[in-house]
Amino acid sequence: MAKIVIFGTGDIARLAHFYFTRDSGDQVVGFTVDAAYCTSSENLGLPLVPFEKVVGSFPPSEHQMFVAVSYARMNRLRAEKYAEAKGLGYQLASYVSSRCSYLSQFQAGDNCFILEDNTIQPYVRIGCNVTLWSGNHIGHDSVIEDHCFISSHVVVSGHCRIGAYTFIGVNATLRNSINIAPHSLIGAGALIMSSTQEKGVYVAQRTSRFSQDSDAIKL
Repeated sequence: MAKIVIFGTGDIARLAHFYFTRDSGDQVVGFTVDAAYCTSSENLGLPLVPFEKVVGSFPPSEHQMFVAVSYARMNRLRAEKYAEAKGLGYQLASYVSSRCSYLSQFQAGDNCFILEDNTIQPYVRIGCNVTLWSGNHIGHDSVIEDHCFISSHVVVSGHCRIGAYTFIGVNATLRNSINIAPHSLIGAGALIMSSTQEKGVYVAQRTSRFSQDSDAIKL
């Protein structure tokens, strides 16, 4: 059983505490954030310490860390804190839900957050610091590089490669055998049928309001 310190106090940190506590053999023992954001001495009933002093309170020789940060700045903020934590000597913990169908023979990298109802097919490779929110399909032989965030109910078909620092919104669909270039931003509901360009933004057409009110429609 590893003792885990969570970096962060926001929603993702709160959820990480829930998942690690309810669905892993590990124990969350505290939280840490940068000193400028450390406005209390505790979070969720556990000690909260400035990141600048975390080594003294939770030595890396006895604790692991999980960086619970969102996709801010195209995942760069999470990547920066990930690198800083490793630089202090921490092993980075990953969480893979017991309700995930993880069928690949390749273990995910460190600081991954893979939630319930994901289907990870055989021969999939998942890098470090990757978040897979709930309900995604990752097709066989696909690769997800480091520092990506994939929202809920995304379909990644087989033999796709998703480049580092990519964000994919809810309900997006990727056809098979394409490359998502690094730093791609794929919006909710997008249908991606060919490879993307680095730092490209791809959004689906948004639904507009119909001209009549709902009480004028015969159902």
